[in-house]
Amino acid sequence: MGRRGALFRCSGSLAHTDGMRPIPPTRLLALALGTLFISACSSVSAPKSAAPAAPQSSAPAPVTVPERYVSAETPAEELDSLATWTAEDGRTWLIVTGKSSHRLSVYDAEDGTRLREFGSEGAGPGQFDRPNGIAVYGDYVFVVERDNHRVQVLSLPDFTFVGTFGDRELRSPYGLWVNETEPGELEVYVTDSFMYGKKFDEVPPFAELDQRVRRYRVQFDQDGRLRANYGGSFGDTNEQSALRMVESIAGDRANDRLLIADEDRRHESTLREYSFSGKYTGRSLPQDSFGAEAEGVALWTCPDGSGYWIAVDQLAPLTLFHLFDRVTLEPRGTFRGKTTAHTDGVALHAAAMPQFPGGALFAVHDDKAVTAFDLREVAQAMHLSQECVD
Repeated sequence: MGRRGALFRCSGSLAHTDGMRPIPPTRLLALALGTLFISACSSVSAPKSAAPAAPQSSAPAPVTVPERYVSAETPAEELDSLATWTAEDGRTWLIVTGKSSHRLSVYDAEDGTRLREFGSEGAGPGQFDRPNGIAVYGDYVFVVERDNHRVQVLSLPDFTFVGTFGDRELRSPYGLWVNETEPGELEVYVTDSFMYGKKFDEVPPFAELDQRVRRYRVQFDQDGRLRANYGGSFGDTNEQSALRMVESIAGDRANDRLLIADEDRRHESTLREYSFSGKYTGRSLPQDSFGAEAEGVALWTCPDGSGYWIAVDQLAPLTLFHLFDRVTLEPRGTFRGKTTAHTDGVALHAAAMPQFPGGALFAVHDDKAVTAFDLREVAQAMHLSQECVD
């Protein structure tokens, strides 16, 4: 994910500006994200990287929720997407992709302390080329590599190489979402934002936009070996609703809903709703919800089946986090921090942690740091259901 028009890194591939990264049944599915372009075959240049000011609106003003922490800055990493993983000893890691450093960074989710790095640039096991989207399932971490055109799977806590998939089909992958269909069997959705033109800033013909999301059936055998089968692609091809610039994707199994971010502000940047079967429902988030690019998206579920979608509006000087009703998709308000800006990825960790007993929302700040919001403080400031954080 990221602001557009900042960098071209093709490595001989179809890439585009991205300035725009046997399982125990008791383990919980943890997802992140993780994780894009123009009217068909136009030659219009990508929009400038500077994000616009928030649009004037009759909606209630955003509330401010101060960050619990902002990590030390590491500008050279170009941080993008993040995911959480909880070790056997109860310690929670925040794992973040670095697009320019071609590696993963690990933080202590409790206080933002940087713990370690893993990986290097290359195409071998444990190496990465422009890692972007990331997701965790059990003790496995899935990393999308844009310029290696693949998804790499590693086992935690040692980041042991397990395998890769998608290199035959993926052309410029960005984000992913993992759906557990049954224990040890997954359906993995990967967004593929290949572009055309000398600057890789031209959206393919509408007929080719049915390849914007690719689907894989992934299994792990008793020895932990990876098996993956390609299940085809999907995407609406209608001029008004086609997915032009795709990256972030997240799902809600209870409501058979995928929300996919289209970042093309030259048409309409919003989140569009698909079913798990890949059918566009005709719905998207309310028009004019986003003043900049629709970026990261996460689902905040509540014990009674209600909940909220949190969607990033990639603004400066401060990112806006829009909340929408889990079931109806109606707006439920907006908050912002005191520092967090130009956010790409977000990860919601609903499980209790010592410093975050009601869970936390983690976000990337301006490609160079990670920030954390206490979900109890978010719920209180926005007058949301306390059942979600008790």
